Amino acid sequence: MKLFGISRNAMVAGLVGAGAMGAILLGPQFPNADANPITLEAPSGAPVSFADLIEQVSPAVVGVRVRTEMQLTDRELSQRERFLEQFGLTPPEDEPEPREGRGQGSGFFITGEGHIVTNNHVVDNAVEIEIVTDNGSVLEAELVGTDPETDLAVLKVKTEGTYPFVDFGSSKQLRRGDWVVAVGSPLGFSGTATAGIVSALGKPGDLRRSQQYTDYLQIDAAINRGNSGGPTFDMNGRVVGVNTWIASTTGGSIGLGFAIPSELVDQVTSTLIDKGKVSRGWLGVTITNVDEDMADAVGLKDAKGAIVTRVTAGSPAEDSGLERGDIIVKINGQSVDDATITTRVVGSLLAGSENEFELYRNGKRRTIDVKVGERPNGLTANGLITPNGDDSDESGDGPLGVSLTPLDEEARERLDLDRDEKGMVITALDQDSPLYEEGVRVGMAILDVNYKKLDSIEVLEQELEEARENGRENLLMAIHSERGTVFLTIDVSEDE
Repeated sequence: MKLFGISRNAMVAGLVGAGAMGAILLGPQFPNADANPITLEAPSGAPVSFADLIEQVSPAVVGVRVRTEMQLTDRELSQRERFLEQFGLTPPEDEPEPREGRGQGSGFFITGEGHIVTNNHVVDNAVEIEIVTDNGSVLEAELVGTDPETDLAVLKVKTEGTYPFVDFGSSKQLRRGDWVVAVGSPLGFSGTATAGIVSALGKPGDLRRSQQYTDYLQIDAAINRGNSGGPTFDMNGRVVGVNTWIASTTGGSIGLGFAIPSELVDQVTSTLIDKGKVSRGWLGVTITNVDEDMADAVGLKDAKGAIVTRVTAGSPAEDSGLERGDIIVKINGQSVDDATITTRVVGSLLAGSENEFELYRNGKRRTIDVKVGERPNGLTANGLITPNGDDSDESGDGPLGVSLTPLDEEARERLDLDRDEKGMVITALDQDSPLYEEGVRVGMAILDVNYKKLDSIEVLEQELEEARENGRENLLMAIHSERGTVFLTIDVSEDE
């Protein structure tokens, strides 16, 4: 048979020949190519299946269903009254019924007696709690204790019996890329398992992966609504985290899940089971991080530690002798690299306990004994006050473009300072001043300069001259406003 005068055999031969020529031409570009598909061996430690792990741990994982009641807020009551008045109705004199709601989350047994871990936000305001086990049984549970600071809660089923439970592993041994498995009840679908890796480990000061008392584990195993309070397992079936929140642009999982590390969960839940509450240590100080400029200003080798910016009158810190300007570097021999770690370490200390604080004061290392109190309700363990004030651009004629006058009785009262507090009030400030760039404004007071009490303009001039002679580019200043005291490093290198 011929097609357009070309035999079929000749066409086939021509096509085969073209293919061969193509192979010859392409060969030098891929010298290692062969006829087999590209394959890779599974990396060491990668499981063929998670089925055995999930099958073994699932009986200990539960769903948590709650009924909540919340009193109407003043704003809601006001809106309710306005709505009724629009229709000529008189609001009833009786208190309105509480607003009822329903919620759900996840949890897991940590004792054979029926203690369950979940998130505080899952059971907040709950008046009824039900536990749904892996086999579908529904059990009533009661609240043992909560810790809102870490968003953890402990429940206990009311029905006596022996329950399957899981143990805590070590989150500190995890590395980015390690496999993890999350099990829970997202959207009420009990026994749902998802797998992924540890995406990142929280670092102190990273607001996206840390909070006041913990650094979160970031995982990419799918976490959705209803997973809160559920466990994250390592490959040995041990709990390395409690799933608590997600970052999302859609409301669902986008691979950014966060879990509370197991070490903290173990510590908090054990305390809740034993005492019913968590009592955190309290110093009564405001602290902030020591940065490189601050360390340079006071002659410290490393920018580590937490600097005390304010000591509350009558607090454990004042009673123990801590002072404004002290840089805390160790507590009971444990290094504290920044304010976040310091807060957590103090929060873990027992109220009333005596503890050894190592600190720098006026550039010298010293050790003092500090008795920690119990943190009052409503107070945070740490606070960072941001200076603010008048935005006046009136130029100052003193060093660093600032005009100063000594503190008087009126200024001390306005700034809530002690009668014997020394310092100088800023009466004018050049907008080109390095103080202005750091947020300092007219009306604030400078209390200390490199730990020297600022009782005259000569102190500032002397410290400025000494810094330049020693090749330092910064001065450390204690700045006080109506909102409190902060330590700021002021760049003096460009002020010639």
